[in-house]
Amino acid sequence: MEAKKLSDQELIQQFLTGDKASIEALINRHRTKVFTYIVLVVKNNQLAEDIFQDTFIKVIRSLIDGKYKDNGRFVSWVIRIAHNLIIDHFRKEKQMNMLSNDDYEADIFNSKKLSDQNVEDMMIKDQITNDVRQLIDELPDEQKQVILLRHYGGMSFKEIAEQTDVSINTALGRMRYALINLRKLIEQKNISLTMS
Repeated sequence: MEAKKLSDQELIQQFLTGDKASIEALINRHRTKVFTYIVLVVKNNQLAEDIFQDTFIKVIRSLIDGKYKDNGRFVSWVIRIAHNLIIDHFRKEKQMNMLSNDDYEADIFNSKKLSDQNVEDMMIKDQITNDVRQLIDELPDEQKQVILLRHYGGMSFKEIAEQTDVSINTALGRMRYALINLRKLIEQKNISLTMS
């Protein structure tokens, strides 16, 4: 059967049963959309090519490992992988303390301390916010509630105590345990919550 007529899921199934041409057809089908997304974010064709290749290497490994569950959104899953690889790239680059600038041997104005918040910073910040939000969702309800009211609702501990019908000490205790549990979750999941 001609690859163009097959769905993404059918191509994935053929690839998993040993048909290497199926993965090539799948990559070619979504090449433009995925590459365009990457290049729009990183604004560098060579870097975009590298991340594009890394994305599909990870896609192939994930398919082989059975990590993709078909929900009819294959290309969204691929773009999410690309997005995460872009964030990883910029995190590593920031750890080196300089943004790359191939035009000059040394550029003192290229230090991250002197730069305004850019796309990379915003993506990393968004990722950190999402990571924190997912961690909060794993907390027991009482701890989750006090964090949401305090940090997202801007309420004082007195207001939280009144809202949840507990003493201020109980509200403070719940916050303390919530923070302890968040630290444990961060360590367990090996999540980086820093911009640099």
